[in-house]
Amino acid sequence: MKLKKIQEINLENKKILLRADFNVMTQNREFKEEYKIKSVRETIKHILKYPGTRLVLVSHLGRVDKKNFSGEQEVHHRFSFRPLLGDLERILGVKLKFIPSADANVIKKELEKFSAGQVALLENIRFYEEEEKNDREFSRALASNFDIFVNEAFSVCHRRHASVVAVTEFLPGYAGFHLQKEVEILRKIKENPSSPAVAIIGGAKIETKLSLIREFEKNYDFVLVGGKISAEALRQKIKFGSRVILPLDFRGYFLDIGEKTISEFKEKIAQAKTIVWNGPLGKFEVSPFDQGTRKILHAITQNRKAFSVAGGGESVQILEEEKIMDKISFVSTGGGAMLCFLSGGAMPGLEAISV
Repeated sequence: MKLKKIQEINLENKKILLRADFNVMTQNREFKEEYKIKSVRETIKHILKYPGTRLVLVSHLGRVDKKNFSGEQEVHHRFSFRPLLGDLERILGVKLKFIPSADANVIKKELEKFSAGQVALLENIRFYEEEEKNDREFSRALASNFDIFVNEAFSVCHRRHASVVAVTEFLPGYAGFHLQKEVEILRKIKENPSSPAVAIIGGAKIETKLSLIREFEKNYDFVLVGGKISAEALRQKIKFGSRVILPLDFRGYFLDIGEKTISEFKEKIAQAKTIVWNGPLGKFEVSPFDQGTRKILHAITQNRKAFSVAGGGESVQILEEEKIMDKISFVSTGGGAMLCFLSGGAMPGLEAISV
């Protein structure tokens, strides 16, 4: 898979649709996590260097299931980007125009008012059921006002959605800078990690992580498993090879890994030259069951000789809380997408922008 890259084309006087992922937790009209949003800044800056560009960002926010709400008004109140526009401008460092609809006629009228170099944000694309259905006609209409599509949302590349996949049937598609870096680094740690290589896998659902554990088991020296998935593996008596290490003890009723396990995990981490971490190792939202996750995280950052990679929404949240993002070699914006890529699953969003 060879990605088509944004730096390979001339963007002068082009109207560009850029798929970002601003789907992070919010509170009081502010984003609680900024890393995923900041990841798109380099690509925006590159686009705006070209004279005459007009740039529109498109993203989703939240799980918009209309059956769970009383009506359209409540859905829009809960999941609209409009109240978050000011915080997005602060994080991205650009002034944003808000386009309240993904209707092609609305977009056309707004683009006609644009001055060169202006940037806009579309309303939440998940307000449209056609998005998750990867609807072809919806994608055709969405694409009709643009010349180029740029994907800067690695975290949704495992989804076959309209603003990720079908839109590339009607527009030439290219990878943004951070997406390129994601693929390059994740491919390296998947196919050619420096040894000793250690993977640390946590989280809550064994069914989502089992294939990843099996994949790492093939070419990693140790796969350290914690969180609820380790309790599930023990309960279901799932068989692993000698490279997979399950907890020796727990804190609480399987709510966190215990001190013996922490000690053994830290020993393996200290030896590593490649470290991959995905998912908390306990119920980290509740003290004292966050101790295992935080102690293992600090063990990762103390190994200065290792190339370390972390990913997943909860993992990023912990890194930001601890203010140690800069002590991890690379932080992936993808949770499910990272799992899918490293497990060898289908990545339709990447295939759509590949040669």
